[in-house]
Amino acid sequence: MQRIYNVLVKLSGVVLKSAGKFSPKLKDFTEGRKDLFSKLEQNIDPEAEHIWIHAASLGEFEMAVPVLMMLKEKYPRTKTLVSFFSPSGYNNKKKHPLVDHFTYLPLDTKENAQKFLEIIQPKMAFFIKYDFWPNFLNELKERQIRTFLVSGVFRKDQAFFKPYGKWMKKSLQAFEHFFVQNEESRYLLNSIGFDNVTVSGDTRFDRVAAQLEADNRIDFIDDFKQDKLLIVCGSTWPEDEDLMVKFINSSVNIKFIIAPHEIKTEKVEKLRSKLKIPTVNYSEKEGVDLKDYSVLILDTIGLLGRAYSYADIAYVGGAAGTTGLHNILEPATFGIPIVIGENFSKFPEAEKLRQLAGLYSVKNSDEFSAIMTKFYTNSEFRQKTGMIAGHFINSNTGAIRMLQEYL
Repeated sequence: MQRIYNVLVKLSGVVLKSAGKFSPKLKDFTEGRKDLFSKLEQNIDPEAEHIWIHAASLGEFEMAVPVLMMLKEKYPRTKTLVSFFSPSGYNNKKKHPLVDHFTYLPLDTKENAQKFLEIIQPKMAFFIKYDFWPNFLNELKERQIRTFLVSGVFRKDQAFFKPYGKWMKKSLQAFEHFFVQNEESRYLLNSIGFDNVTVSGDTRFDRVAAQLEADNRIDFIDDFKQDKLLIVCGSTWPEDEDLMVKFINSSVNIKFIIAPHEIKTEKVEKLRSKLKIPTVNYSEKEGVDLKDYSVLILDTIGLLGRAYSYADIAYVGGAAGTTGLHNILEPATFGIPIVIGENFSKFPEAEKLRQLAGLYSVKNSDEFSAIMTKFYTNSEFRQKTGMIAGHFINSNTGAIRMLQEYL
C-alpha cells in the first residue's frame, strides 16, 4: 500500500502542474513550491536551532499561535519555521511576529522529506490537528526528532483504524506524544496500541481567551453601531448569505456587519446587490457618515476577531454549504450567542456548544429569521445563551499549559 501511495503522490505532482493552467488555486499550489528547497537553503541558518510547526491551512495556524507563543518564551533563541500545505494558509500568513520562516510543505515523497529535514534540522516538530504525511513522519522517526501532535482529532473512518491502514498506523509511531481534543480520539488511539495520549483540548480556546485582554477597539464600528443591536456575520459564503438576506432586508433598528470569506470585488458586489437596505463597504467608509447605514461589509481582512467584540449576536459561516464551518470560538469568547448552518458534524466544538444551548443551527432562511427574531426580542434569552458560550471558552482553556508541562 505504501508503494502505491508513493506512486500516486509523484503522479499527483505531475497532474497538479497541468491542472494549474486552469485553476488559480492549483497554480498557487504548484508555483508556491517552485524552487522551494533553494529558497530554504538561502534563508535557513545552518548554525541556528529550529523548531518546525506544520499547519494544513489558516485555521490550523490559529491553533498553532498559542504553541508558538509558548515556544518563543521557553526557547527564545530557537528559530521557528511554519509550513503550510494549502495556498490559503501560506498566502494569508507570509509574515507573523512569532514566526521566523514560512514555507510550503513539499509533496510527501521520501526524497522531499529527507531533503526538507536535512536543510532545517529541526530540534522538534509539531503537527497541528491532522495532516498526517507518512513519508515525513517516517523520516522524523528515523532521525529521532521529537515530534508531537497538538489539538489532534481522530475519527473512526480514518485509514489508521481500518485493516488496510496498517502502514499508515506505523507512521504514527513518529509521535512522542499525542495531545488530542477529545476522549473519542484517545479511545481510537488506544484501540490501535498508542497509550502516549493526553486529552488536552483545543489550543484555540487559549488563543481566543487571550483576545479578551487585547485592545479590541475599532473606532469606525463605534460610529456605525451607535446604540443599535449588532449582528456580526463572519466568514460567510454564498450559501450563508442566502440564509441571511431575507432577514436582513426585513430588519428595522438592527445593524449588520458582514465579513465575506472571499473579498473579491465581484463576490462582494453580488452580495451587495441582494441587499435592499442602506449598505456600505469598508473600502468606502472614508468621508461617509456610517451611522446612516444598516449594513457594513468588511471587504478587507484582519478585523473580524475584534469586530465580534461589538456584536450582540454572531452568525459564523461555512456550515450552510460544504466548505467547512469557520471559527465559532472567536465570537464565543466575547459571551455572545452564535448561529450557524446545518453541516457541522466534523466540528466537535460546535456540537458541544449546541448541546449546551450556547449555539443554534439553522437549515433555511425561515429558521434563520426565527432564531434571530427571538434573540432580538428576548434579551434574557440572548444574554443567557451568550453567557453559556462565554463559559464554554473559560472551562476549556489549558491545552497549552499541559503541553508546556510535558515539555
